[in-house]
Amino acid sequence: MSAARRCGPARALTGLFVWHLPKPAVRQMPCKFMHCCGVANKRWITFQHLNFLKRMYVTQYNKDLSQQAKLKSDPVAPPFLEKKHLGQEKTVIHEIRTVSPLHPPLSETSNRNEFKAVNSAAIVEDLATAIGAESKEEKQWKEMKLQLDDLPGILARLSKIKLTALVVSTASAGFAMAPVPFDLTCFLLTSIGTGLASCAANSINQFFEVPFDSNMNRTKNRPLVRGQISPLLAMSFAASCAVPGIALLTLGVNPLTGALGAFNIFLYTCCYTPMKRMSIINTWVGAVVGAIPPIMGWTAATGSLDAGALLLGGILYSWQFPHFNALSWSLREDYSRGGYCMMSVTHPAMCRRVALRHCLALIGLSTMAPILDVTTWNFPLISLPINLYISYLGFRFYRDADRSSSRKLFFCSLWHLPMLLLLMLTCKKSLLEKEDKSERLS
Repeated sequence: MSAARRCGPARALTGLFVWHLPKPAVRQMPCKFMHCCGVANKRWITFQHLNFLKRMYVTQYNKDLSQQAKLKSDPVAPPFLEKKHLGQEKTVIHEIRTVSPLHPPLSETSNRNEFKAVNSAAIVEDLATAIGAESKEEKQWKEMKLQLDDLPGILARLSKIKLTALVVSTASAGFAMAPVPFDLTCFLLTSIGTGLASCAANSINQFFEVPFDSNMNRTKNRPLVRGQISPLLAMSFAASCAVPGIALLTLGVNPLTGALGAFNIFLYTCCYTPMKRMSIINTWVGAVVGAIPPIMGWTAATGSLDAGALLLGGILYSWQFPHFNALSWSLREDYSRGGYCMMSVTHPAMCRRVALRHCLALIGLSTMAPILDVTTWNFPLISLPINLYISYLGFRFYRDADRSSSRKLFFCSLWHLPMLLLLMLTCKKSLLEKEDKSERLS
């Protein structure tokens, strides 16, 4: 009673409210509520305190209401128990059992079909693995073993046998055009010496250009690039061709022809080859290299450097521009990939213009032949149609600037040169006519 008197009416009201609650609710009452009861001796209980008691009662015991209690957050495991929890989770994962199939077991026919499908898939996989292994082996570096049966073909490709044949044919044409009696022994020595010098120059050229030829589709199958022959063997072959070739031209023919042959090897290997990656002047230097063989043939027959020899060299010089410029136009991507500085890559307009210019120059050079007493006046007339045709194709190449026109000009140049030299040989002035003319002048 003394306690009720001290608490006053507020504590009495609170006690009545608490009396009607079930005993478990009193045990679970928050500490804040007891604190409010302890502080009530100084002030009256307000409506907020009663409202708080109502919310607590409804949350704990009236489950029919649509209110939900706030979920407790997951307790944070202490550091020393973290490994234990992880181990438990792993054991739970391993204890999961496989689920039985929902569909009924397959029939015997379906099992056979599935077995066949598995076998075919395995065979296809084995084939793919075998093909992949073979391609991998092909990409790996292998030591190339040189067979003696393959050596002649390898050396022929190393010496560019087709280009060497063209060089020998132009030297033979120069020998045949000389105004002297034909000497078979001197002709054979000149042809063999010129061919050996050409083989040596081409072999040295391929030796220097191995890193660049490997980047071009046109030259990636050369012997040195593929490793079919060693660089030492290639240079030994070049030396074995150069030394006897120059010796034949110097001792068997005459020193002038031997000097021209040695100079041409030097010009091709030491000037033209490195200049291909430096400047477009390499095309003009290469044209000089191609113009020397007919001059060598003329000097081999006469022993002197005459106007007729320079005329033949000029024809070969001009012919090479439409021939090579048309070829390089179709190989622009290859030359650019290999790092070569060609007119078709760096100066395409000049490439077409120079080709047309030298096509027209062939007409003028053909007209100079009878003036220099190399041929009769029939030669300019009968050579005019083929010269006009190659000039027309050169104009088409200059105007259209496409691959089709360049290919037509290139293939025309292949038959134009032998045809022009053959016509020149048929219209050659005989030795008797020249002697008669010299007697009249004297």
